[in-house]
Amino acid sequence: MNYYDEIAKGYEELHGEEQEKKIAIIKNKLRLNPEDKLLDAGCGTGLTTRPWKCKRYGIDPSKKLLEKARQKDPEGNYKLAPAEKIPFEDNFFDIVISITAIQNFQDIEKGLREIKRVGRDKFVLSFLKKSEKRRMIELLINKIFDVKEKVEEEKDIIFFI
Repeated sequence: MNYYDEIAKGYEELHGEEQEKKIAIIKNKLRLNPEDKLLDAGCGTGLTTRPWKCKRYGIDPSKKLLEKARQKDPEGNYKLAPAEKIPFEDNFFDIVISITAIQNFQDIEKGLREIKRVGRDKFVLSFLKKSEKRRMIELLINKIFDVKEKVEEEKDIIFFI
């Protein structure tokens, strides 16, 4: 996680615009209630967590990115944890999202299974379509989840589950 700790200060300047485009696509297809609990797995600075008007949780293995998330979203609940070891009970979340993070998981299958374990029935997952792991990630998502829709945007493939 050294890379993300090193770029934490300028992360949103580097990736903000592209992440906001993805959130706009997702918001057009997803409706949440204020009482819903949302987990953002690989939340980084909270850029993809903050836009939601619900109970927000985020996990990330980068300490410095989480510090930024906590500063910018004091109402959110952010924890230092990898996707492969999510520190919440089974079926705790109404929705779990993971935006442009899956290709960075240490163990992609384990991370996806953890996401499914803590979520109920709504998931939005995306990863970089130029990732060398693309084929494997797509196969795993289709194996573990019941994909409703797949959207290819400029940089990511987004799965609505």
